Amino acid sequence: MSRAIRTALTLLALCFATQPAPAGAQSKVVLRGAGATFPAPLYKKWVSEYVKAEPTVAIDYRDVGSGEGTKRFLAGSVDFGASDAGLSDEELARGAKLLPTTAGLIALAYNLPGYSAPLRLPRTVYPEIFAGRIKKWNDPRILAANPELKVGDRDITLAVRLDASGTTYAFTNHLTALTKGWRADTLVGWPGRAMLARGNEGVAAAVQRNAWTIGYVEYGYAKRLGLKAALLENKEGKFVEPSAASGEATIASNLNEVPASLRVFMPDPAGEGSYPMIALTWLLVRERYDDPAKAEAIRRFAEWALTAGQPYSGELGFVPLPQGLIERARAVAREIR
Repeated sequence: MSRAIRTALTLLALCFATQPAPAGAQSKVVLRGAGATFPAPLYKKWVSEYVKAEPTVAIDYRDVGSGEGTKRFLAGSVDFGASDAGLSDEELARGAKLLPTTAGLIALAYNLPGYSAPLRLPRTVYPEIFAGRIKKWNDPRILAANPELKVGDRDITLAVRLDASGTTYAFTNHLTALTKGWRADTLVGWPGRAMLARGNEGVAAAVQRNAWTIGYVEYGYAKRLGLKAALLENKEGKFVEPSAASGEATIASNLNEVPASLRVFMPDPAGEGSYPMIALTWLLVRERYDDPAKAEAIRRFAEWALTAGQPYSGELGFVPLPQGLIERARAVAREIR
């Protein structure tokens, strides 16, 4: 090949290399997140819908549990975390923000063969069941609220979380408000021969497969598997079933408790129609990101989740946020840089 031809080819290659990218061709921003299993079905639905509208963004969310997700977020190995337990004041002071995204109800799902009536559990009873002090389904304290329950001398088997969990935190925080001896925590040493399972889906599956079992699980998981969920006695002495309507009523009755940090727990909510176990869940984001493109992508995704994404909450068994709380969360999201 002659020198003239080689020179021409080199110049042609340089010309193509320096041409601007075609209009609309942009590098894809990849966001990595990890955390709670509690809202995972909703988050995965959001991701699948959002990337259709924003094809320049890819989002990888791993439902590894609130504890592990928070650990990865604080270590900087993911761009955002997700937790049902929020963040401490110290963690928030390190440049983190909490964005409430939805709320969920914690159901006490049970498997009682041959029993079709709804199980009623007084607020003096279910803490004793999970403490291991009520061991039999025919315990007089259970039968007093459910006189038609004819199950014989059957042991109660608990289905509980193996992993550090925001669901566990919300559940034990509620139990702490009802009776002494409990401490709110993401990881608990459960009594007796409890069935340990990973994630909300693991607990729900354990209840579904094993007779005479009761477990705490995010209501959406129980709903999707067709599990029965107990009616729980609230602070006003009313037995309330978990549902989207009772969840919305609970938040509406307690909205004035939400502080500026947007970290609020409702361990024993007031209101006649309130369901006693409800928990907000949050995205964990940073005030400042080293990569402006990631900051913009997270800001836009949060805005979408708090507006266009909210209708998916009710469809999947979660509780959509009230408008007042959505506006406060959107204001925080706009501060991400």
